[in-house]
Parts: sequence; C-alpha cells; structure tokens
Amino acid sequence: MSRLSPGTALRSRRLRAVLAVLTTAVAMCGVVIAATSTPSSAAACNGYVGLTFDDGPTGSTSALLNVLRANGVRATMFNVGQNVQNNRSAAQAQVSAGMWVANHSWNHAHMTSMSQAQMQSDLSQTSSAIQSATGVRPQLFRPPYGETNSTLQSVASSLGMRQVIWDVDSQDWNGASVSQIVSNASRLQAGQVILMHDGIQNTRDAIGQIMANLTSRNLCPGMISPSTGRAVAPDGSTPPPSTGTPPPATGTPPPTGGNCTATATTPNVWGDRYNTSVTVSGASTWTVVVAITAPQRVSTIWNGTATWDSSGTVMTMRSNGSGNTFGFTTMTNGNSSARPQIRSCTAG
Repeated sequence: MSRLSPGTALRSRRLRAVLAVLTTAVAMCGVVIAATSTPSSAAACNGYVGLTFDDGPTGSTSALLNVLRANGVRATMFNVGQNVQNNRSAAQAQVSAGMWVANHSWNHAHMTSMSQAQMQSDLSQTSSAIQSATGVRPQLFRPPYGETNSTLQSVASSLGMRQVIWDVDSQDWNGASVSQIVSNASRLQAGQVILMHDGIQNTRDAIGQIMANLTSRNLCPGMISPSTGRAVAPDGSTPPPSTGTPPPATGTPPPTGGNCTATATTPNVWGDRYNTSVTVSGASTWTVVVAITAPQRVSTIWNGTATWDSSGTVMTMRSNGSGNTFGFTTMTNGNSSARPQIRSCTAG
C-alpha cells in the first residue's frame, strides 16, 4: 500500500478543510434562503376576511398572538376597557404584533339597557383606555352580545367609531370543538367577518386549519374598513371582486319555488337568552322566514345567511351550503316567554 509524502498529506488535509468550509457555507446559504422567503410566493389574494377576537386582553393573549404570528395572521382585537386597564402591556403587545385594536365596551354589560349618557361614558372611557395603553384610538366598536339599537350606534358614531357585528359565529364561546370552529370558519366569504374570542384554547388550536382553508380559496386576513364595516386589504384598499355569490340585499323577498318544512326547537335556555335550532326537510336549498317577538333580538346566527325587515323582528334565513339545520341565539331583553315563530319555508 503506497503512502503519501508529508507535504502531499498536508496539502490533502488543507484541501479537505476548504471543501468542508465551502460545504458548510452552501448549507448555510440554503438555510438563509429558506428562512427569508416571503409571502410573495403564495397565491394571490382574491379577497379578504376579517378575523376578530373579542373580550381581550386576557392571560392567554400572549399565546394567541404567538399563534397568529406563526400563521401570518393580522386580526382585529375587540378589547374590553377594564381588561385593557388591568393589562396594558398585553394591549400594547397586540399592536406590536400588527393587530388592530377596537372597542368592545368597558365591562361587557348589556348596553341597550343603558341611557344615552351611560353609553357615551362607557364607550369614551374604553377608547381612552385603549389609546392610553396602545397609542391607537379605536375606529371600530362591537356591542357586547351583539345587542344594539339606534341610540348606541349614534353614540359610537359620535365617538368616531363604526359598529361592527359579524357574519359568521365560530361558536367558540359555546364550547365548540376545534373541528366545529374550523367548519364554521370555512363559511367565510370575501368581505365577511368572523366572531372568535381571546382566551379559548380550541380557538387557538383551530387557527392553523382556518388559515389553510382560507389559503385554499385565495382568501387572506384583512382589516375591517371603518367606512364600510367590511374586510379589506391590510392597507385599507378595496379588495378585488369576489368570485363567490354575494349575500342577498336586506329586504330582498324570498325566491319563489316549492314548499319545504321547517321545524324549530329550543335546545338551550339561559336566564337572558336561548338557542333555537331549525331543521329543514323537503329541500336542499331553502329560504325560511322567522318572526321574533319584540323586544327580543337575535344576537348570533349559524349555518345560514340572514337578512331582516325594517322592524328588525322578521328574519329571512337562506341556506349557505352548511346543511339543512341552522340556528340562532335570541336575547330575551325582558321577555323570557316568547319563542320564534316559523312563518314560511320555500324551496329553491
């Protein structure tokens, strides 16, 4: 077996060392390229949706922000003023993470039972607390429980805020599982807003799957426009037209068609509200007209698209591809005995 001379062996060792350095450098470059890749390689956004989280900041806000950042999400945080006052650093962290902050009242009370002066004080105090903690003056307001009236809307407007409810209820507040939250979020269409909450583990666990579904439909998280209350691009620009079917305009009469049957039950009743579940038979697409007794008001809906008459007591619910059972939560507002009445069910 031949042996290398000492000089040749030294040169060989030096060559191997240089090659090792080059190999390491190439590997490191590969890592850098992967780490600095940008979302520009992702599919283009054909529309935007508003992901919203109520009732923060909480002890879990940091965990929520970590999940949102990990999934490239910017969302709107409807903060409770009392919580902001007690956890200013968490409110500031929301803004530092790129989130938008908004007003969700001082202590989540039933605001429609307040006087105008009380409403004014509540919302003003909340906006001031948010601005003091974050440097941002809220431009959006969401009434607790979705309960509102013309006085409350007028007060919010006088303070420079637009009222924003929601189009899709994730039902996370109602004990929904991760899969149920993901399924509910999959109904989001361009321009729409979904209700979620800070402080719920299942909600945090669902975010990755929610984003995967949105990405598959070329929808992206956006900001909620203070002008329209609809989701737009993060820079506030108007999104491109949606390729989906737009929701029917309020007051549009139900389409004509065959008959179907709608059966209502009330599976859950609490002191101040109750849930109604409606099952439709005889048609896969349908329109159901439901009458609510004043002063009761519907605060949330699921598995359907609702419009209202001018009185706010007659709801027209249309199928939205989520099956033949829809539901809604009704706030009793002092009338605990009345229940919704099914007026008609029309197929098509």
